[in-house]
Amino acid sequence: MDSANSTPKRQPVVLGPAEGRTYAMGRVSAVFKADGPETESRYSISEWRLEPHTQGPGAHSHPEDDIFFVTLGTMSVLLGSEWTHVHQGSFVLVPGGTVHDFENRTDAPAAVLTCPCRARSSHICPRSSNGSLPIQLAMQAPNPSIERASSSELRLLPAAAHVER
Repeated sequence: MDSANSTPKRQPVVLGPAEGRTYAMGRVSAVFKADGPETESRYSISEWRLEPHTQGPGAHSHPEDDIFFVTLGTMSVLLGSEWTHVHQGSFVLVPGGTVHDFENRTDAPAAVLTCPCRARSSHICPRSSNGSLPIQLAMQAPNPSIERASSSELRLLPAAAHVER
């Protein structure tokens, strides 16, 4: 708050279901709820929805912790070299530097709310006129029963999808 007039520097953010900046990428969609100016670039909150039998961003790591909260279905989460299955309402804390990924191995849609803490600029969604940069997803699925969006299905995604591999 500004002590001179006791008004907040930032405004509260209230979004209804499915509201936010949405980026559809075939079988995967991301809805960015708050980042950049809303959080003073300290963190980013986004919801990732995966259709049945669909991979997420691919195994990666980054310096900051990552928080996952499953909002729909069951998500398979890679933590280091081990996969675990987390159900709706489950919470996962991934310490910074840990290799991680998520995918939907089930026959129903699944969704996870993510919050990489202390977000770098690459985790913040740009607000440009087209609002996007190409997503860098590996096109080869390590699990043949899991589908990866094809290059023709991939749309442009903001820099927030770019992670260190």
